[in-house]
Amino acid sequence: MSAHCQLTGRRPGFGNTISHSHRRTGRRFDPNIQRKRYWLPSEGRYVRLTLSAKGVKTVDVIGIEAAVARIRARGEKV
Repeated sequence: MSAHCQLTGRRPGFGNTISHSHRRTGRRFDPNIQRKRYWLPSEGRYVRLTLSAKGVKTVDVIGIEAAVARIRARGEKV
């Protein structure tokens, strides 16, 4: 599963871990990605979305229909 949110577009960030001796080694900051299943009434089926925690909250506010419309507007298949 790729670590990106279908709704908000959040992807991993990259940076460095700095040790006590100040050596720098590369690291990756992954978003909090969850797979959630939502009922889509207009199509009469469930859709499974890969969302960040912020994306899940956004769906709760705007609704699943509007969220799927935004995802499709970005060109992603649902």
